[in-house]
Amino acid sequence: MLKEAMLQRSLRRGYVQCTACEHWCAVAPGEAGKCGVRRNLDGSLKLILYGRAAAVNVDPVEKKPLFHFLPGQPIFSIGTLGCNFSCKFCQNWEISQLKDFPLDDPRTGYDLPPERIIEICRQRDIPMVAFTYNEPVVFFEYAYDTSRLAHAAGMRTVFVSSGFETLQALDEIEPYLDAANFDLKSFSDRFYREMCGARLKPVLRNIEHTWRDTDIWLEVTTLVIPKLNDSDSELRDIAQFLAGISPDIPWHISAFYPHYQMSDWPSTPPSTLVRAYEIAREAGLRYVYVGNILDHKRESTYCPKCGALLIERLGYHVHELWDEPGVCPRCGYHIPGVWGARGEVFAKPRGVTS
Repeated sequence: MLKEAMLQRSLRRGYVQCTACEHWCAVAPGEAGKCGVRRNLDGSLKLILYGRAAAVNVDPVEKKPLFHFLPGQPIFSIGTLGCNFSCKFCQNWEISQLKDFPLDDPRTGYDLPPERIIEICRQRDIPMVAFTYNEPVVFFEYAYDTSRLAHAAGMRTVFVSSGFETLQALDEIEPYLDAANFDLKSFSDRFYREMCGARLKPVLRNIEHTWRDTDIWLEVTTLVIPKLNDSDSELRDIAQFLAGISPDIPWHISAFYPHYQMSDWPSTPPSTLVRAYEIAREAGLRYVYVGNILDHKRESTYCPKCGALLIERLGYHVHELWDEPGVCPRCGYHIPGVWGARGEVFAKPRGVTS
């Protein structure tokens, strides 16, 4: 279960600084960082849950959500205990917010080393692995080793993340990471600090860096919470920020349902998501999707040039309507994404905004 952390540096008096995420925790001897799973043991930072999975499922890739990445394909999804955020609305709080536990606690899950993950995927013909359910950067070494093996086996890998990684962490994993969905939880730093125990600026930087400077396919998700981040002005700010990087970034706007410390909060009405969808389209985003509600029209993918329906979705049911993956059959427009049965078609121009 113990693994030497790749991302650390020594400080004075036996402290160790974790360099995996933007908290930059200075960890005292015997203590853990904010995530609870990267601990200073004998003067060195260790991931204490290496190869230990607390949640495992085979999901449709659309559940991540990723709509422009191998649509309709299954993805092997794993997560561990711990998280570097403390979101009051967390859907997976039973594992993400469990941070103070003994190493022999049965809630840590079961042994699932990287080699076994790849073996299972080969046996079941699953083409990709997602690190999800909690924040993958907190179990970076586990994800990194699994990703290297996955690439060697011809498989793809995905981060479902808060987007709070350091640039060092992103650059380290980039050669072995094919796609990511970053949460952009709000456009307010106050929201990040009060609701999540984090900050906004690094997330904005990482979205821009990942899209413009890496070969990682990126999509962005915002959970729209009534009275907190659902105003027209905030939704417009998010949409304009993304469109300013590239109008081709897919933006998922999802409905909130009462959960965890916000169990008495109202759910997001569908009309709010429809309004957010229209705001995003007006801002210039070409691929906007609503989530956590059934909306056939606003879950599907259309050609931004001629308006043809290209991928029809209802929940996790997916029907591709093109003859050549990624190409509009009506006008020949190329849709950015990773398409084909094994991702043979990749389209995301680097260093440009459209």
